[in-house]
Amino acid sequence: MKVVLATRNAGKLREVAAILADLPLELVALPPQVALPEEGDDYAPNARAKALAAARATGWIALGDDSGLEVDALGGAPGPRSARWGGDALDDAGRNALLLAALRDVPTAARGARFVCVAALATPSGDATVARGVCAGRILAAPRGASGFGYDPIFSTDGTRSLAELAPPEKDAISHRGRAFRALADRLRALAASRD
Repeated sequence: MKVVLATRNAGKLREVAAILADLPLELVALPPQVALPEEGDDYAPNARAKALAAARATGWIALGDDSGLEVDALGGAPGPRSARWGGDALDDAGRNALLLAALRDVPTAARGARFVCVAALATPSGDATVARGVCAGRILAAPRGASGFGYDPIFSTDGTRSLAELAPPEKDAISHRGRAFRALADRLRALAASRD
């Protein structure tokens, strides 16, 4: 069963494909001509809108997600705007530097944070299912590791290793994205079985 992931982020495509590797599906990237809706300030509507747009445009079952990093000392920011925090001119390293600068005087004990992901599965007919995953931890003092993407180098669940220092299977087992997409696995299996 071909399933389109509503993203053009190659790192996210690899990660979700690994998370769902045991399912009978072929996960493909969003075709370049498909436009995604503007994102708002709430994960679930964002994820649902992306998945529905991809499903309707391609005629395939689609997955979408919206994820963010919520930092306690910043009142939950950057949240659903994590990928755009600081403006379009910043890349991942620039956003990490901006976040670390904002927390410069915040002690380790007050650097609590969580990654949140809402994943959505949509059919071309307009049915949609959403699932939420959370990964709690804290913000490190400096970036560490070369794996992953986004805020992974500055986020740790155990205070010793960043998500960017974990092997992909280790990260997928505990990550917000892993938890959200695995929660959709039964629905994906049922859809695959119905097409046999």
